[in-house]
Amino acid sequence: MADDSWEAVLPAMLASAGIAVHGRIDVEPLTGGVSSDIVGIRLGDGRLLCAKRALRKLKVAGDWQAPLERNHYEIAWLRRAGTIVPGAAPKVLAEDREHGIALLEYLPPEAFALWKSELLAGRADPDVPVAVAEALGRIHAATLFDEDVAREFPTDHLIDALRLDPYLRFTAGRHPSLSRRILGVLATTAATKMALVHGDVSPKNILVSRRDGHPVLLDAECAWYGDPAFDGAFCLNHLLLKSVHMPALAGRLLDQAGQFSVRWAAHFPADLREGLSSRTAALLPCLMLARVDGKSPVEYLAAGRQQLVREIAMPLIAQPADAVEDVVDAVAAGVGRHGER
Repeated sequence: MADDSWEAVLPAMLASAGIAVHGRIDVEPLTGGVSSDIVGIRLGDGRLLCAKRALRKLKVAGDWQAPLERNHYEIAWLRRAGTIVPGAAPKVLAEDREHGIALLEYLPPEAFALWKSELLAGRADPDVPVAVAEALGRIHAATLFDEDVAREFPTDHLIDALRLDPYLRFTAGRHPSLSRRILGVLATTAATKMALVHGDVSPKNILVSRRDGHPVLLDAECAWYGDPAFDGAFCLNHLLLKSVHMPALAGRLLDQAGQFSVRWAAHFPADLREGLSSRTAALLPCLMLARVDGKSPVEYLAAGRQQLVREIAMPLIAQPADAVEDVVDAVAAGVGRHGER
């Protein structure tokens, strides 16, 4: 049986990246998401690098599996995004496609803050969502209706396995009365082919430079040529959920959600913006519900706040809003009513 340990596979990757190794290589686990093993690599001369290996079975309670080939498309997304918006993605140093491993530059915590940690600590910097929206909008705009990009990312099967099924189809099964509506949103999302999508634009996957505030998007395992509304809705959803979780900050977070939406949509041609907003508005409550009743619920919502998310999201799924600002207003109203109980 072939040895696929880090110690066995890293020397060849380092050599392919043109990195000379003198002395021992120390490998230590880093915190990350549910879909990969991520390690820090310290070379003998003190240099630090990062490596990420895709897992076939994700680290969640249920049986959630995904093809290892997603690592290759993640690398392709990181490279292309970094070309479109320099600094918006970590630099890829090498790829081991056989083992599903990416060798990446290391972004140290003293130089980059994790956006999720900042938000949960109550540090809701209004410049961050605008900067994220700017980078995301530029990536979407640069790949809009680009046939070469579409051919490079034939990943419908991956977005289904990693996002549409565990978030939408699974949640539809948990809520039979809303199933037709949720599955309709899924079908529209799957059929819309417009731009290069990251698929996991979450604060847990976004580092913010402590020097100049530029965002770095990580974990593009869901990379897909499809509907950019998914990226917009996925990021907005986290601002909405955190406004439910932290009602004292709700006004600021919901205002930032509005600013994100406007800045991001401004990168699209005027004739596409109404459809983009309506599809995002339809996706948002489905994703809200998925983060309490889907395969990957957020960990920070207490039971009462989970129920509030249901009370806000379910009517918006049954009767979709016309635009993103209508969803934001509905969340504001729901948080306000909950505070009066």
